[in-house]
Amino acid sequence: MAKSPHHDDFMKLHMFKEEYIAKLEALGIKSPEELGEALKSDDTVKLIHEHLKGVGPKTVEHWREDLGAKAEEAAPKDEKPAPKTRRPKAEKKLEKEAEPEPEKKEKKKGEGKAEAKEEEKEVEIEDEGGYEVKLKPTIPAELADALRKREEISSRRPEFLRQEYHARKRLQQHRWRQPRGDHSKMRQHYGYRRNVVSIGFGGPRAARHLHPSGFREVMVHNVRDLERIDPKTQAARVAHKVGMRKRLQIEEKADELKIRVLNRSG
Repeated sequence: MAKSPHHDDFMKLHMFKEEYIAKLEALGIKSPEELGEALKSDDTVKLIHEHLKGVGPKTVEHWREDLGAKAEEAAPKDEKPAPKTRRPKAEKKLEKEAEPEPEKKEKKKGEGKAEAKEEEKEVEIEDEGGYEVKLKPTIPAELADALRKREEISSRRPEFLRQEYHARKRLQQHRWRQPRGDHSKMRQHYGYRRNVVSIGFGGPRAARHLHPSGFREVMVHNVRDLERIDPKTQAARVAHKVGMRKRLQIEEKADELKIRVLNRSG
């Protein structure tokens, strides 16, 4: 196929390909001068975008620069906003001073606290009737101190695990047993072994077998068992085998006798 006489001139244009020459001739553009005239019209530019694959707006702009063509009929582009000029800080301060300041409500000392207290009162009023204070035992000060010490000691007490619990999964589900092996490092209290149950980890003797509230628990199976409970120092715990009908009867009778039930149904 014979080359176009303007082949070399076309190839000097930005990112121009040989295949574009034949497509431009089909549009009636045979020389770079004619291409420069055609680029001035938006309609012709649209045809070039459609027929010449890979030719976009940027490529057309480069061709216009190479050919010295300017778009006459092209729609005027949006003017860019003028660059902002920095004003001296003194002018900004004067403007701020001139602006009227928004009115600020002056709060007197103690108003914020008073509002917070009012909100708390409203919450308390909403919750009235929902929560009932549970019965408390009448215990001496020494026993109350022993309960506090027991809670403190139990918070730092380590977990006692069986010997070789890490090697035998079934031992993790069994209760504690004292290690009795002749060569047991755990029995000999080696430092790299776990702690063993001993006297030093126990709580005060006075607070043993007591509920955290301070009551001594008494197992109840029927309504008659409530008669042997002292409401001041003892609380009832309903056996898990008791049915719902009998449980409700026990709770109703306990409320009459002012006995606390530790595991109520509701």
